[in-house]
Amino acid sequence: MVIRMFRLVTEVDKARRDLLRTRLRETNTAASATLRSLRGTPHEREFPLHVWVLDERGGLAGGLVGHTWATWLHVTYLWVDARCRGAGLGSALLTEAERGAHEERGCAASRVETWDFQAPDFYTRHGYEVMCVIPDYPPGITEYTLIKRLGRLPV
Repeated sequence: MVIRMFRLVTEVDKARRDLLRTRLRETNTAASATLRSLRGTPHEREFPLHVWVLDERGGLAGGLVGHTWATWLHVTYLWVDARCRGAGLGSALLTEAERGAHEERGCAASRVETWDFQAPDFYTRHGYEVMCVIPDYPPGITEYTLIKRLGRLPV
């Protein structure tokens, strides 16, 4: 009879995190023909995608930070300085990220998460569809997940 002892540890450990990520990736790839088909292709790994808007002095007026993976653009952050809002910078940032993801990286779709007080209407105006609504995340706020197919981009 084999008796195993385990202990739970709650601490931030980057080495264990990286090991866990590697093992999970290997397990998922072994279990999914779709993920196996990505092996050896440009879509196998996440690649950062950043777009910046600089003012006349070179200061940050806005930006979009995201990454591409598995033919998807994931928009992580999109922000425009309050002094510059209403000038179309958010639209320009999003359009450029979508163009680069689609034309240069072969992405077929984009996804974003946003809160109710941020920009769900902005994204729906740009062709995104609400896929998921999570009320009270965090308490008192609703989170939205939206997606968009990138087959046709505005000129």
